[in-house]
Parts: sequence; C-alpha cells; structure tokens
Amino acid sequence: MQETPTITAAEIARLAGVGRAAVSNWRKRHADFPAPVGGTAASPEFDLIQVEQWLRGQGKLPELATADRLWRHLAAASESPAAGLAAVGALLLARQRGGRPRRADTHLAPLLPDVDALADELGPQGAFDELWQRFSAPGPGRQFATPDDLADLMVGLADVGGGSVLDPAAGSGAILRAAVRAGCTSAYGQELDEDLATLARLWLALREVPGEVVAGDSLRADAFAGRAFDAVVCHPPFGATNWGDEELGHDPRWIVGTTPRTEPELAWAQHALARLRVGGHAVLLMPPTVASRRAGKRIRSELLRWGHLRAVIALPPGVAAPHGVPLHLWVLRRAAADAPPPARALLIDAANGDLAETSPRVLAAWRAFAAAPDAEVEEAGFARAVPVIELLDEEVDLTPARRQPVVGEASGEHLVRTRERLAAVVGELSALMPQVTPAPDEADGQFLTVGELARAGALQLIGPVRAGSSEPSPDGPPVLTVQDVLAGGEASGRIDDRYGQEIALAVGDVVVPMIARQLTARVVAAEGALLGRNLYLLRPNPAALDPWFLAGQLRTSANEKQASSLSGTLRFDIRRAQVRRLSLDEQRVHGEAFRRLDAFESAIRRAASLGAELVQLTADGLARGSIRPDGATR
Repeated sequence: MQETPTITAAEIARLAGVGRAAVSNWRKRHADFPAPVGGTAASPEFDLIQVEQWLRGQGKLPELATADRLWRHLAAASESPAAGLAAVGALLLARQRGGRPRRADTHLAPLLPDVDALADELGPQGAFDELWQRFSAPGPGRQFATPDDLADLMVGLADVGGGSVLDPAAGSGAILRAAVRAGCTSAYGQELDEDLATLARLWLALREVPGEVVAGDSLRADAFAGRAFDAVVCHPPFGATNWGDEELGHDPRWIVGTTPRTEPELAWAQHALARLRVGGHAVLLMPPTVASRRAGKRIRSELLRWGHLRAVIALPPGVAAPHGVPLHLWVLRRAAADAPPPARALLIDAANGDLAETSPRVLAAWRAFAAAPDAEVEEAGFARAVPVIELLDEEVDLTPARRQPVVGEASGEHLVRTRERLAAVVGELSALMPQVTPAPDEADGQFLTVGELARAGALQLIGPVRAGSSEPSPDGPPVLTVQDVLAGGEASGRIDDRYGQEIALAVGDVVVPMIARQLTARVVAAEGALLGRNLYLLRPNPAALDPWFLAGQLRTSANEKQASSLSGTLRFDIRRAQVRRLSLDEQRVHGEAFRRLDAFESAIRRAASLGAELVQLTADGLARGSIRPDGATR
C-alpha cells in the first residue's frame, strides 16, 4: 500500500464535478494549488489529501458520506483495491474481536479516523459491507463480482439452506455471501487470487459463519480433496487455455471420463460433482457454447446417461458483466452409482426478459421438476422436460431454445390482439409527445446541488437502505427495487435477510438508483411499498419543490456526469446533482412537461415491446403457413 494516496488531474476534475480544463486553470491561477508529488510532466499526480483540503477551502468539494470518502482514499492509496480492502477488513475484524493488529496501523494510519467513524456508525460488519459494495462495482483493477440477484438464483437452485456449501472459484465471496443469506450452515471456498480469497474469508469471519476459504488453484491443487458437501455453487473462469489438462489426464475427479483440453468448463463441472455428496446439487454459470461444442459432446452425453445433469437454464443477456451473451446455468446432481438414470432433463429458456422477473418463475419450474422428475413439463417458449433419449442425438445439443415447444398461438386471436394493442399505443404517442418551444433567453440560470437543497430544507435525502438483519417476510409489503425503477414497473421485491431499515414510500417521493447504467429518477405515484436497497429517496418539501420538476432535473446528461463517482459512471452520488432554481409556479409548469415526457417514454417502451412481439408472431405464422398475406392464394 502506498504511504501517500495520489490522484491525477482527470480524477480531480471528476472529484470536483468540473471539466479537465478547469483543473488546468486552477493550477495556473492559484499559487497555493498543491504541487505535483509524482507522475510525469504530461500526467502529474497530486497528494489526494492536499487536493481535498484545497478544494474544501475553495468551496469546490462536494459533500461525501464517510463510506464514499474512505473508499476513495483506500482505492487511491492501494496498489491493489482488493489488498487495500483486505487490510481494512482485518482492522474491522480485530475491532469486532476487541483489538487491532499493530502491523496494519502503519500502512493505514491516514485512514484510521474514517475506518473508526464508519465502524461506529454501522458496526464492523456493516462497514465492511459498505466498502465491499464499492469494491465490487466495475472499475479499474477490479474483477467483476457475481451480481447478487444472479448469486441468489444460483443458491436457490442448489437448495443450500441447512447444509454445507462449497464455491471452488470463490472470487471475493459473492456466491458464498448469497449462500449465507439463503441459510447454509457452513461455507467453504477456494480462490486463485490470494487477496480475493482473503476478502471472502474476512466476510465469513465477520459474520462468524463456520467454514474456510483458502487460496489456490482448485483444479491443480484441490484444497478439499476427499471431502463432500451438500451443495457446490460456482462461477468458474471461462475459456481458460492453461487449466492443467496434461497433468490431470487421469484425475479421479473425472467421474464420467477425461475432460478434453478445449473444454475447461466441463472440468469445473466434473470437479463440482466430485465434491458433492450423493443427492447433492451443484449449480455452475457456463458460457452458452458449452451446451453445443462438438469437443464436449461425449462428456455431455455421459452426464446425461448417468443422471448427473438435471437442468440447463438460459439467462437474459448481460446478467454477469462483462459477458453480454445469454449465459447458462447448469444444474447437476450427484447420482448414486446404482440408481436408475432419470428419463428427462429440464431445459429452460429465460433469455427473453429481465432476471428479476424471471427468477421466481425459473425457481418454481425447477422445484416442480425436481419434485416430479418423470412428469411432462411443456411451457411454450419457456420450459420443457426433454426425454434424455431425445437429447442423446448426433449433436447432444443442450441449448434450451433449440429444444422448446413451438409457441402454438402465432396467429388468429393472439396476433390480432397484439396488433390492436400496438395500434392503441401508437395512437397515444401524438397526444403524449411533449409540446415545447425554444426559450427566448438561453441563459443557464442558477443551480443548487441536491446536497445544498437538503441543507436548506427543500428536500429530505433518505437512504440508501443499509444491510440489516430483518427476518424474511414473503407476506410483508412490497419493496421497490432498482430494477423496478429502471423498468418503470410496480414494486416487486420482498423483505429478506439482507434488508435493514423499513422506509415507507409516499406519493411524490423521488427515487434514484445508486448504481445503474444511466442516471434515472422516478416519482412515486402510490403508497404501500418500501424503499429497496441501493436506492436514494428524495422527499421534496411541497412548499419548495415540485417532485416531477425535481425528477426531470436529476435525470439530465449533465447530472449523469456531475454525479458519477471516481470509480466510474455506474455509481452515482446524488448529492452532487444540480437542480435549476425556479419559482414554485414555474417548477409546476416544467414538472408537467417532465411528467408528459415520462409517459411518452413509457409508451415508446411499450410500443417497442409489442412491435417486436408482432414481428415474431407474424414471421412464425407466415413461415409455418398458419397465416398468409392478404390477397395471397393457395
């Protein structure tokens, strides 16, 4: 870890919410601007703490939460963000246990006040979670973590509750965290990167979860050889070319045959099976090509013949960055050697849709199939329990979309209803289109930041919800999630054991995702839901701010740049966003225009969805001959 955290001119610009040219002007105009402490003449580096002090003295430093400030210092001061977070995690664990390691004090001395402040505010567990969330967001030098919603689906399919779980490619522990949330009794992992393994180990230790996470190569040096677990859940590395196939040619883990050199993901599948107790389930995230590559045909067929491969599930594109293709989940079960092989395997095509919407349906389909594995399952366009004998053809292609039943209602009433719905939505567009004209005065006007509005009492800034220990409550009030806000849908989440404070939403509240691909603001139109995690809640004072005006001002491209953090454009600090200063009457006029714009955007989204459905239904019907063009003759 560096003794002095440094920052570049470009990072200073993002920190202050200005352009790069402004930083150059400050250096020329202000003799007291901090001098470079490193870098080169073309790309100088500055002492981060000195820069912050100078910006604060000039009134140019936006207000930051303790966790954001600590993470920014930690990322700047650490050669490796993972190593830096691990060092802070060791401090937090020592504090939880009543002490502090002396060796860490020297390296982390400048950060100790913020570490202590965050631990005082949230406790050691909560402080580590806050920093881990920032670490797991995309950024330079950081690996992509398995997203929580995907990890939750994987451990749900593996049914880890009440048993032991192993992740042999644990990363920083995202899947093990999900397993703990799902109620596993002990958690184990192995990870090639020592710093990431340390992070996973620290999280388990802070939660006092029985288990162990070790550093090492699971394929070449299995740390858990000879042990069996109730479940194995894993997001293995994709496309490895040097995974040890030569020295592992006759490894006892290859229970259905030697894994080909070009099929490293199937080596992970066999490793997972070898670490399962009989009857236990493994769930692995796989690239879609593994389901059909010719080199893996023999292994796929043997997994089916012996009853080990129970389901393949195609996921929506983009569920696990940086992969943009529809990845697959493979569900394996360690079959007893003398058990008759099952007659069917379940193939689910959930590639069309949103993971938050499809996960409950995927889980329900899998659990119904697991309870009655010989029953016929045919949900048109979604799921099919395919006879194993049908899968054991020339290709042994397990791609779910290629084995689904044909959607039967591609013409007739369904097509007519879709066309009528599209025509109705398109008919609304003209009336919804915002009516605006160029302003005679193009002056920018005066702006206030959200932080300044909060301090002035014009709004309350609430959230994001902290991780807590609330009991799961499937029958409780719905929770508005980030996906709900981005999709413009109703609250769909439920309270679970990751949920902290219960913050009820009120009509006129404005909610903004903290992490998203673009800055999005939504006005709450109905009561009854709770604020979800990773959402800011802005509650306007009705005597000072119109909610639709506020939401419209927040979602601008200028604020997207202004509020983005140093770690990239996917994380936003809404306190830095700017709102134009207008009278309340003017706000209401602008707010109505923003409201109509929101309705117009929603209609455009519906039209696009219905248009795509109509195109597919028509193409399918024409190709099969179930419909024909007007005027055509047989």
